[in-house]
Amino acid sequence: MDDLRAYLLSGPRRTPPLSAPVPVPAPVPKFFSRRLLLRAGLAGAGLAWLGADTVRASETPPAVAHDPVSAEYALRLLKAGNQRYARNHEVHPDASAGHRSRVASGQHPFALVVGCVDSRVPPELVFDLGLGDLLVVRTAGHVLDAVALASVEFGVKELHVPLVVVLGHSRCGAVTAAVQHVLSGTAAPGRLGVLVEQIAPAVREARTRPGDLVQNTVRCHVDRVRRELAAEDSCRVVGARYDLDTGRVSFTG
Repeated sequence: MDDLRAYLLSGPRRTPPLSAPVPVPAPVPKFFSRRLLLRAGLAGAGLAWLGADTVRASETPPAVAHDPVSAEYALRLLKAGNQRYARNHEVHPDASAGHRSRVASGQHPFALVVGCVDSRVPPELVFDLGLGDLLVVRTAGHVLDAVALASVEFGVKELHVPLVVVLGHSRCGAVTAAVQHVLSGTAAPGRLGVLVEQIAPAVREARTRPGDLVQNTVRCHVDRVRRELAAEDSCRVVGARYDLDTGRVSFTG
């Protein structure tokens, strides 16, 4: 059983913790099902010692994601992937030609990320994930419109994604623009007015808080979007903020 648990934590697609190198184990026989492997390596006491708020950077998505995973396990995978990314220890899982062939026939993403279009915050890189792992909906300032809401609903109801993450980030350009227009009382040009209108309530809420107005607006806007999605969908919805300087994601909700 110890050998099997070691395989699950450090198998061919996974990188062992740097502080404790693990020898490459013998291949697991083909007659082991993925569900059996998960139960043997992740259930019961096998996870108890990790703690509720502790993740291992070596945790990567299951090799074949046909069985549904819980929202809690999905969140663990996101946290582990971001730890690897922030520490420059990426393993780039699920990027091989073999995996591309496997997911070509169908997708089973374990999380959906609603994020900003900012080129510095690509979720697949920030969470060190690969093909078929995430559904991603990106708009400027992670603003929700009818198409974005329909995309989230598709992921939750049709693909049964258990976890939705609303991902904001530091120094967001869309939020900064909205703050400037709200403070000045000027109208935004063209269709940018739609963004300002959607973010303006968060600006007004953030003005009552001490500290940097733009960063507080990002936090307020993430929370407002999170609450809106939580009211619409039955899955778990959490908020998150990406730090452009450190590469780290902090989660809320």
